[in-house]
Amino acid sequence: MELKSVAMEIPPGGNLILGHSHFIKTVEDLYEIMVGSSGTVKFGIAFCEASGPCLIRVAGNDAELEAVATKNAQAVGAGHSFVIVLKEAFPINFLNAIKQCQEVCTIYCATANPVEVILAETAQGRGILGVVDGFSPQGVEAREDVQKRKDFLRQIGYKL
Repeated sequence: MELKSVAMEIPPGGNLILGHSHFIKTVEDLYEIMVGSSGTVKFGIAFCEASGPCLIRVAGNDAELEAVATKNAQAVGAGHSFVIVLKEAFPINFLNAIKQCQEVCTIYCATANPVEVILAETAQGRGILGVVDGFSPQGVEAREDVQKRKDFLRQIGYKL
């Protein structure tokens, strides 16, 4: 077995959701979740089929984001993994619906930060062990940092 680290590509102003599922219909169900949850989101989905022809199945409503999702899925190359790359919305608007999708097993991350996927590669194929999402902490927030956090959440409309 060999361990690998693969960096994901996230376009400027974009976010990424990385997960694991178990069935070919995932790509269509995730598409329906994305368009059903937001009328403005731009996105691309790539799903790595794990049996049969083992193709990367692709859907979305933005060709550029579909291409980025496909490139990321090719880099990961783990069966039944999926990548959603999105713009003009935040992952928080989709995560509960994605978690409720009957074939989704795991969501590894949902982020705009730099992401490295930690993979195990065997003779059979690849599996996702986990992710490195962003950077390590540089300290503990002070009183002024708490206020900045609270102000930011209200500025973007996630708290009143």
